[in-house]
Amino acid sequence: MIHEVDDIQFSFSKSKRRTASLFVERDGSVSLIVPEELSLNEIEGIVRQKKSWIYRSLAEWKDLNASRVNREFVSGETFLYLGRSYKLHVAQDLKADLIFKDGRFLIREEKLHACADLFKEFYRSKGKAKIQKRANYYQRKVGATPKAIKVLELGHRWASCTPEGNLNFHWKCMMAPLSILDYIIVHELCHLHYPNHTDAFWNEVDKVLPDYRKRHEWLKLNGASLDIVNVNQAVLI
Repeated sequence: MIHEVDDIQFSFSKSKRRTASLFVERDGSVSLIVPEELSLNEIEGIVRQKKSWIYRSLAEWKDLNASRVNREFVSGETFLYLGRSYKLHVAQDLKADLIFKDGRFLIREEKLHACADLFKEFYRSKGKAKIQKRANYYQRKVGATPKAIKVLELGHRWASCTPEGNLNFHWKCMMAPLSILDYIIVHELCHLHYPNHTDAFWNEVDKVLPDYRKRHEWLKLNGASLDIVNVNQAVLI
């Protein structure tokens, strides 16, 4: 449900937490996660209090979103996989609908109408093994083990850590360079210790990835380009 304070539209969800968190999502929407006991008036008060920060963040989002790339599902178009661009080739004689072979993506011509869904499934299937492997490596450094790891559609978030200790990752993470994927994984593992972005949380991230600020900035600047965008539907998927 969308609410509005002055000229700021926002949504919120409630959680068993002590503090509120405010986000400008990757689609430019404003959302909050708040303690269960907060009333709507109190939530609106938080939005008013953070109005200047929201305006600055929305202006920054508009600039960063300029990096979005419109991709067409035609031979020669490039698609990202672990930070590198590979060309798409439309073929007629393929046993599988979409495969990655010899440094390029191959898709059956009669499956072009489902290209977006096929790419999503490719990233999901590859992500299950890759993210689990990288998480196994870093969880020893962080000292935290998730109950489960899933790769799925997360709307406008790269990843999430649930109160139950599960980690969810957006399939789009598999389009990012490995160093950025590692940052997203470490970020969520550290949330198993600290659910909010406190100084203690960032100190924990810093212990594992001393250059996390550089990786965070890369994702901030280039995140909009990590997408499958059909020329006829230039929206985040």
